[in-house]
Amino acid sequence: MITIHLVLQSHIDPVWLWPWPSGLDMALGTCRTACDLLDRHPDLVFTRGEGWIYHAIEQTEPSLFERIRAHVVAGRWEIAGGWWLQPDCNFPGAEGLRKQIELGRAYFLDKFGQFPRYAYNVDSFGHAATLPDLLRAAGQNAYVMMRPQEHEKDLPGRLFRWRSREGGAEVTTFRIAKQYSVRPPLGDQLDHLQASLRDLPPGIAHTMCFIGAGDHGGGVTEQTIAWLRAHAHVIEGARLVFSSPSHFFAAVESRTPDLPLATGELQSHAVGCYSVYRPIKVAVRAAEHRLHQADLMRRLDPRPAADFARGLTHAWRQVCFAHFHDTLGGTCIPSAYPQVENQLGEAIAWADEGIHFGLRRRLAQLPDDRSQRLVAANLSDRPFRGWIEFEPWFEISVSVPEFALVDEEGREMPYQRIEPEALCIIGMRLLFRAELASADVRTLRLEYRPPAPVTPGVRVEGTQIVSEKGARVRLDGARSMTLGGLGDVPLPGIHLLADASDTWSHGVAHYPEKPLEMAAWQTAEVIEEGPLRAVLHQQGSIGKSALRAEWRVYDGDPFVEMLLEVDWREQHKLLKLVWPLMRPVTERFDGILGGELSRPFDGQEVCLRDRTLVRLEGGATLGVVCPDVFALDATPQRLRFTLLRAALMAQHDPFRRIVPRARIADQGRHLFRFRFLAGASLQGAALDDHALAFHQPPVLADLTRGMPPLMDKGWRNPERK
Repeated sequence: MITIHLVLQSHIDPVWLWPWPSGLDMALGTCRTACDLLDRHPDLVFTRGEGWIYHAIEQTEPSLFERIRAHVVAGRWEIAGGWWLQPDCNFPGAEGLRKQIELGRAYFLDKFGQFPRYAYNVDSFGHAATLPDLLRAAGQNAYVMMRPQEHEKDLPGRLFRWRSREGGAEVTTFRIAKQYSVRPPLGDQLDHLQASLRDLPPGIAHTMCFIGAGDHGGGVTEQTIAWLRAHAHVIEGARLVFSSPSHFFAAVESRTPDLPLATGELQSHAVGCYSVYRPIKVAVRAAEHRLHQADLMRRLDPRPAADFARGLTHAWRQVCFAHFHDTLGGTCIPSAYPQVENQLGEAIAWADEGIHFGLRRRLAQLPDDRSQRLVAANLSDRPFRGWIEFEPWFEISVSVPEFALVDEEGREMPYQRIEPEALCIIGMRLLFRAELASADVRTLRLEYRPPAPVTPGVRVEGTQIVSEKGARVRLDGARSMTLGGLGDVPLPGIHLLADASDTWSHGVAHYPEKPLEMAAWQTAEVIEEGPLRAVLHQQGSIGKSALRAEWRVYDGDPFVEMLLEVDWREQHKLLKLVWPLMRPVTERFDGILGGELSRPFDGQEVCLRDRTLVRLEGGATLGVVCPDVFALDATPQRLRFTLLRAALMAQHDPFRRIVPRARIADQGRHLFRFRFLAGASLQGAALDDHALAFHQPPVLADLTRGMPPLMDKGWRNPERK
């Protein structure tokens, strides 16, 4: 006899085809109905997750919250998952996903004295390979998911052990059959129940079937309960019991060691969500990194704000709300995004204030100095070795004074003057190389005297940039670059592809190989000629969209850097950066949430975090750092980085009619940064450091306390005290 555990629940999307206030109304109504149902039926158990929903109910309808708490105490209302929300499980950072768990755990322990041992992400669009390790570290040993579904990915059973990698932590995982919700007609319940019995591993006599209409459907109805009672023995060899996920996992716990094993990521569903509506992905990533820097600054701050911990919790709650799978996946209605983006803006603004107030409080402990000072703080867990740009402020005059940049030991540091951002006054911007340990704060001085000459390490030859270290970019003729002793390799191209898929790209695993069009570029112009950095600039176009690219080579660095700006004006199109691979490949490692993953060269669209590394026959390795890209596909012949999709927003097949007010995703300006590297010893950790330098650059301050005014005639040779 197989026991079908009937999980009475209602999936709630706080934001999707409605803004979050409508999601709040939905949560209140659904939970009110659930309490009424439990009051009338003493044998039922209701299952509900997401700390945000409980918190919102507590703040808006305390009497309903107390009813829920009473049912929890009675064991008739089960808190599922215990996270803050059901996030996208590909795009948050590892710290962001840990915060999802930590915020939920802290809330549920405080309000209910409990935290579930299983995680619950039934609607997330795929699950990163690193999740099992994160779950076990948080004290959770089981997982409930649904996507990818049976037609999207073969798994070894309805119930299985899942691990990140060989030797990694394991979690007992259940994949929901068909759907997590069932709407009328009630006759569909039978098919739903029968589906839950399929693919059970040998010896397993328990399964789960999820009952209840989600979102605005209101959850479980009296009619559904009556039908289930009347059909308790409708399936021969099975019995129906009102239950919950915790009861199910307890029932199968003794058989866990015998379950089949799955290793790696659980993908893929809705590959279009990896790239559609880019602004929310960029904003979430920026907010996560900024909050991490603010937390590190607190440890360096001599007088941190008394309410810092409370502010940090609130800011992370805002970011974790934006992690929601439909929000971060880009599938919400356009009008829902400004509210979420405002919440992210609040979190970033709070972090900025904490960072800069805290740094100035630390600088206030420094003595006065008659030299102008430039302060750099590495608010990162990793050392910083790279290039810094900064615009020191000089009193407005007809010229910028000559000065030397010196470190704490009085050693002169080479720098290059580059074009300032402002176009209305005399000014200048500095470019210099610096090294800072993690949490290091360095104080450099501007001494007003002629600087020592800098030996040029890069030069421009026509439309080529050449570095003494061997990196080279050529923008005429063959358009190539030289990296790490590989010889000339082609520059990446920009391809425009057809994409008629819906917002999610339902039914799509591979985007077209043949481009509709390739970028056309104008003659390159020189922006910077060294001595530390040389930059060539090109204007271009593709389709209806404008392109602007900068190619950069730095003294002493073997990589080539590309900055690409796209003014996107397409519809039902896809933009990819394509880098040909000129040698046979052996393996590839993509950056993912909290780690890296070996993936095949099968041309399938996959999610990406920050970088990819490709090993070639003969021992050479290529690396691409791309902190602003979220998807790619790869074959043995090329890498294709997905930049933008011009899909209709919130459009789900089979709806195909283009209405006048339909919104096309991602129109307007977008900036992408790339670094291309090569070398026999190149490792993924080095690429991660490059990406982190983009995400968490040193925080800078201009310190003039103790200086005489620059206009004083003594400013050229200030006395050091």
